[in-house]
Amino acid sequence: MTTDTIGDEWLEALERDFGASVLHEQHTHTGMPVLWVTREALTDVLAYLKNLNAPFDLLYDLSAMDERLRGHRQGLPRSDFTVFYQLMSVSRNRDIMLKVALTEEDLNLPTATGVFPAANWYEREVWDMFGIAFSGHPHLARILMPPTWIGHPLRKDYPARATEFDPYTLTVAGEEKEQEALQFVPENWGMARERDGAEFMFLNLGPNHPSAHGAFRIVLQLDGEEVVDCVPDIGYHHRGAEKMAERQSWHSFIPYTDRIDYTGGVMNNLPYVLAVEKLAGIEVPDRVKTIRVMMAEMFRITSHLLFLGTYLQDLGAMTPVFFTFSDRQRGYKVIEGITGFRMHPAWYRIGGVMQDLPRGWEKLVQEFLDWMPPRLREYERAMMENALVKERTRNVAAFDTTEALAWGVTGPNLRATGCNFDLRKQRPYSGYDNFEFEVPLGDRGDVFDRGQLRIEEMRQSLRIIQQCVDHMPAGDFKADHPLTTPPPRERMLEHIETLITHFLQVSWGPVLKPQESMQMVEATKGINSYYLTSDGNTMSYRTRIRTPSFPHLQQIPSLMRGGFVPDLIAHLGSIDFVMADVDR
Repeated sequence: MTTDTIGDEWLEALERDFGASVLHEQHTHTGMPVLWVTREALTDVLAYLKNLNAPFDLLYDLSAMDERLRGHRQGLPRSDFTVFYQLMSVSRNRDIMLKVALTEEDLNLPTATGVFPAANWYEREVWDMFGIAFSGHPHLARILMPPTWIGHPLRKDYPARATEFDPYTLTVAGEEKEQEALQFVPENWGMARERDGAEFMFLNLGPNHPSAHGAFRIVLQLDGEEVVDCVPDIGYHHRGAEKMAERQSWHSFIPYTDRIDYTGGVMNNLPYVLAVEKLAGIEVPDRVKTIRVMMAEMFRITSHLLFLGTYLQDLGAMTPVFFTFSDRQRGYKVIEGITGFRMHPAWYRIGGVMQDLPRGWEKLVQEFLDWMPPRLREYERAMMENALVKERTRNVAAFDTTEALAWGVTGPNLRATGCNFDLRKQRPYSGYDNFEFEVPLGDRGDVFDRGQLRIEEMRQSLRIIQQCVDHMPAGDFKADHPLTTPPPRERMLEHIETLITHFLQVSWGPVLKPQESMQMVEATKGINSYYLTSDGNTMSYRTRIRTPSFPHLQQIPSLMRGGFVPDLIAHLGSIDFVMADVDR
């Protein structure tokens, strides 16, 4: 194997060592090399990249695209379906995307689970949504749709609206069939029913919301209180956001993004609008960048407050959730005062924000900035320094950086292991490079560190927001660009060209040239990204939403085997997930 430095020699070495197996390098707006590789060489290339001197050791994303309505693109391999693999190297701070072309008659690839364990759920999702099989996969079954579902929803020939389906009916026999399909069969998952003559108990945790932080089910194989094994079961919250993106204009899809991580608000708008702006070639004013940062950090605080209260509630403390929710209400007062809405303001726009900051916004924000620091210290004294909390969380569900990267863990849960990787520092976007703040780190990667670290992150968010208040740039709240939000009314009434632009923007939406773009952000729960494909239309041809909670839940069995039920409850509280962020 070729040894290399942290530079770009690895890319040349890859193309040289694999020769004709690397078919083409595609130019995109994703900000990373995009290479087409043959099916036969796929797992070898993945293993090569994972074993480099500074490895691509995190499988960031794995998904597919139905290419059949796009037609052949000159210079690229012919493909009915494309499967893409995005790898990340934390040590290099670089990404690479590999693409494999498949024909409709032969939708099969070798599994990548032997190289990246995190590929398991991603491959199941590709099978579920597109009908692409992965030979050698340990359990290739549907993951988001029920096991009885017919068809693959993200194919282009699959209906996109409920009105395109036949009327829904459910007979008594049909209900019995569905219930039977939901029965958990241990043997299907390689589980024994007994050991040494003693039967195991199989227990459903969830899918009721309060106990499992969402409509999430996890089947436990128990020997007394010991978790011998467990199987997470997702898909109860699936609403088809990626499918809906194919039927919405570039502008009108913005409100749908709010509902992905529904505690993240405008934080969800940010990667989407940034990715669209890359496609459109829009550069926003500094005032827009700063406003976006300020409101994103406000939502980071409100999300972390929700986390902190429910995290401590899962440990048995009853009062903290009432304190954190009252402080969260103060945060929403600021958000509502600026955007007009609380949880889902859908306030960012392509090229800017919906409106300029209202009069008196500085006082509103400053009141919150003055209130929160002593509250955070009080939370630490009353909760995190509590002996019982430490006893329940220290060295519980601990994992190191290597394990975190193997399972695709990002964000605070990765930094709790001591890994200093925060996109706001490593790959600044929206002007984050103009702010002074620290990246809090843990050292044990356990339940305690994951809780304490988010308190520190709230402090740093307050620090960033204070700088926004003190140094808010003057200027416009949106870019002066024909593909952005409608032009100002006074100009629309003066120039016929502006009136035409306004009419087209409102009735059809902007038309973006055929190209691909991708934007990652450091969201509340980890790295979130939108990978957009335009075919020169008013709507996205393919919108891939990569969320942090999806791989975080997949890691649960590897951590909890041999642990105890109370430790599992503590770990579920420390992950910080919501099921809309998992199921999309």
